[in-house]
Amino acid sequence: MPTTTHIPVLLKETVEALSIQPGGRYIDCTAGGGGHAEAILERSAPGGQLLGIDADPEAVRLARARLSRYGASALIVNDNFANLEAICLKNDFEPVNGILFDLGLSSLQLSESGRGFSFKHGAPLDMRFGPEQAISAADIVNKYSEAELARIIYEFGEETHSRQIAHLIVRARPIRTTDELADVISRAMPARGRIHPATKTFQALRIAVNQELEHLESALGQAVNLLGHEGCLVVISYHSLEDRIVKNFMRREAAGCICPPGLPQCVCHHQPRLCLVNKGVIAPSLAEEKANPRSRSAKLRVAQRIISSEEWQETAQRLSQLAGNETSGWKHPDKLRMIFGATLNLN
Repeated sequence: MPTTTHIPVLLKETVEALSIQPGGRYIDCTAGGGGHAEAILERSAPGGQLLGIDADPEAVRLARARLSRYGASALIVNDNFANLEAICLKNDFEPVNGILFDLGLSSLQLSESGRGFSFKHGAPLDMRFGPEQAISAADIVNKYSEAELARIIYEFGEETHSRQIAHLIVRARPIRTTDELADVISRAMPARGRIHPATKTFQALRIAVNQELEHLESALGQAVNLLGHEGCLVVISYHSLEDRIVKNFMRREAAGCICPPGLPQCVCHHQPRLCLVNKGVIAPSLAEEKANPRSRSAKLRVAQRIISSEEWQETAQRLSQLAGNETSGWKHPDKLRMIFGATLNLN
C-alpha cells in the first residue's frame, strides 16, 4: 500500500481558474489522491458538490478516505474519464460549473513498485491504470512486431532512437520486469543524456496501454457538452503530446468558421463553444518547482463555456423533448440557469 504523499500541482492556480462559487457543481476527472478535489469542496461550500473520477481503484480508495468528511457532497467513482457523459448521466450530475483534468501519473502511482510505471523499481511490466484492462505493457513489449513497437515509442514517446530500442527489445524477449526493460533500452542509446534513457519509452508504453491520448480527445468534447454557460474547463498537462491536444481542442472550439482557407463562403457553420481565458499557459512558480519537482513540466490551460444563440435553440428543443420525463432533471430551474446563465428568465 503506498505511503507517498501526493502533492497537487498548481493548486492555487487551478482553484482560481475554475472560478469556484458556493453551491456550484464541479467534476475532477482525475481525482487521484483528492488534493484538488478537497480544495474545490472547501471553496464551493456551502452547498457545493463534487464528482471525482479515477480509473485507478487505489486512487479512488484514497480519495474517498480523504474526502469522507464531506459526506454526500463528494461522490467518487471508479471509471475512466473517457466515459464522462455516461458517468454524469448515471449520477444525474449535469450541467456543471467547472471541470478539471490533471493529466499524467501521480506520485502515488510512481511509488507503487508493483504497478510497473517506474523503472526505478524492479516490477512486473504492467502499467495499467485499472486491473480490468486487457492489454498490459508486457503484452506490447513481448508480442508486438518490431515495426509496431518502433512506431509506439516514436509517436507516444517522441523518442528519436525508437528503431534501435525496438530492435533490441525484440532480440531480448521475453522481458518480464521494468528493470530488465530499462537495461535493454539503455544499451540501445548512444549516451546517457539529461534524463534517464528509459523515460520516453516508458511514457510511450504507458500511453499505449491506457489509450491516454484517444481518451483525452474524447473526454474534452464530452466536457464541453456538460458545462453550463460560463463554466470553466481547466486542464493540466505534463508533456507535449497532451498539451498539443488540449491547445488545439480549445483553439478549435473557440473559433468561428473552421472551413479550409480559400472557400468563397462558410459551409461548416461552426459556432464557438469556448472562450480562451489565457492565450498561453500557466506554469508553476520557481518556488513550487523546488518544493515539488513533479510540477516542473506542468502546463495549465483554461477556457470558459459560451452558448451561442444557435446552440440555445438546439438545447431548448432538447429540453422540450425531455419536459415530460420527470426523472431527467432538466425541468429543474436551477439546472436551466446553469446551462444558459443566471440571467435566464424562467417565469
